[in-house]
Amino acid sequence: MPDFLIEDTFSGMVAGIDEAGRGPWAGPVVAGAVVVLDRNLDPVLLNGLDDSKKLSAKKREQLYERLFEAQEKGQVALGIGQASAQEIDELNILQATFVAMKRAFAALGVKPQIALIDGNQKPKDFPCPTQTVVKGDARSLSIAAASIVAKVYRDRLMADLAQKYPYYGFEKNAGYGTKAHIEGLKLHGIIPEHRKSYRPIQEIMLEKSA
Repeated sequence: MPDFLIEDTFSGMVAGIDEAGRGPWAGPVVAGAVVVLDRNLDPVLLNGLDDSKKLSAKKREQLYERLFEAQEKGQVALGIGQASAQEIDELNILQATFVAMKRAFAALGVKPQIALIDGNQKPKDFPCPTQTVVKGDARSLSIAAASIVAKVYRDRLMADLAQKYPYYGFEKNAGYGTKAHIEGLKLHGIIPEHRKSYRPIQEIMLEKSA
């Protein structure tokens, strides 16, 4: 379970940062940034926060709401940033992810002295020093919280997109390449939210133009 051991190796305010949505064929990549200002958090958060991929959708939603309640109480600072499908195509997914992380950090409303980044790749020119943490969402409570914020925010955003584009199953697949998504692409083609630099989308485009 994640805890504050990594955070405690640093002095000053520490932000945890994680992303959601690097793999999907459609939609933005989203980053969450979280600073725990008061560790006397709701036990649901202290005992429940974990790598978002290990949790059910219902549990993630519950933790997401509790995090925003904690923000209202001044216990945490939350930031969310995203980079669009167009930016992903222009920059590549890694660089677009770094852009989303910088935007999430800027949205925090506080100025941490260090940012813990999930994974093993550091963004360049970040507003503060950074430290990568492999499997950070399972080790650092701040990163775990950021993973929840990014994942739930993006899932909700993709569910909203499903209302506008009902043929791709975004409310269920969040833009990943499921059977329903592929069928939608074959029948209805691509939309502006598709990542045209991704090979499966390029292949659909070639089929449609043939």
